[in-house]
Amino acid sequence: MKLLVTRPMTRRATAAIRTRFDATFRDNTPLTEVQAAAAMAEYDAIIPTLGDAFTAAAFEGQPRCRLLANFGAGFNHIDIAAARAAGVVVTNTPDVVTDATADIALTLILMVLRRASEGERLLRSGEWSGWNPTQLLGHEMSGRTVGIIGMGRIGKAIARRCHLGFGMDVVFFNRSPVSALDIPATQIEDLHRMLAASDVAVVAVPGGAETRGLIGAAELRALGRGSCLVNIARGDVVDEEVLIEALHQDRIAGAGLDVYAREPHVPQALIDAPNATLLPHLGTATDETRTRMALRALENVVAFSQGRPPADRVA
Repeated sequence: MKLLVTRPMTRRATAAIRTRFDATFRDNTPLTEVQAAAAMAEYDAIIPTLGDAFTAAAFEGQPRCRLLANFGAGFNHIDIAAARAAGVVVTNTPDVVTDATADIALTLILMVLRRASEGERLLRSGEWSGWNPTQLLGHEMSGRTVGIIGMGRIGKAIARRCHLGFGMDVVFFNRSPVSALDIPATQIEDLHRMLAASDVAVVAVPGGAETRGLIGAAELRALGRGSCLVNIARGDVVDEEVLIEALHQDRIAGAGLDVYAREPHVPQALIDAPNATLLPHLGTATDETRTRMALRALENVVAFSQGRPPADRVA
């Protein structure tokens, strides 16, 4: 079976894939819509990655490819309806991304509350004049309330870290009831009420049409001037222009972002916001996690090639 891997992988993952299949690895640029369509015509299976443009047009005609074994839990860069219509199976890599993504959420919470990004910029600019009692006063995590938007695997992992590690109170908003949590947490059915109860709100919902623009002007008003927003989900879940305005006008205390609406473009006004901590989509960026993601995608390809149902089928 002829396999395309759309980005370079870790050393261990590359070796494992090459051992099993005739695999071609692309460079570190996402597939355009035209390139995705060409790949569908040339390969039997593809391991796509975030940013590859598997739009409806990529599935037109009678593609040779029968499997997209996505590298990642999120798959909103793939037109699932078009894949189904073309008879193309789509899988993802759940579970293995949970801990690394939750760790990045905690990194951002700490950096925003303690104003670490502002402090580093001050020092690197050469403008730091030394310690003083009121310089860059932030807030402790302990005893504060974290509000989690989306209590799936990643949301639960974030909640566990916040409560057990830092003694934070946990509230959350989820579209369906959540039970059997292993820490104390209160589900609030109204998003605005949950935001109003939060010192820091963390966005951990899946991407896609249902959550696009979920956090807009009304939601940021509910969050309020003294609270912070952290987004480790998808960039377009938050209205980026509204967020920029809220940051520059101090309508919220700060934001910590690992994702952006039009990656890799980050608006200059967001970069210029002193109360914004910005990371370059590092959520799953550990050697261990990226290797596990690739091996999970490989397992799905192997199963499909052997006529078995892939374990992580989403379409």
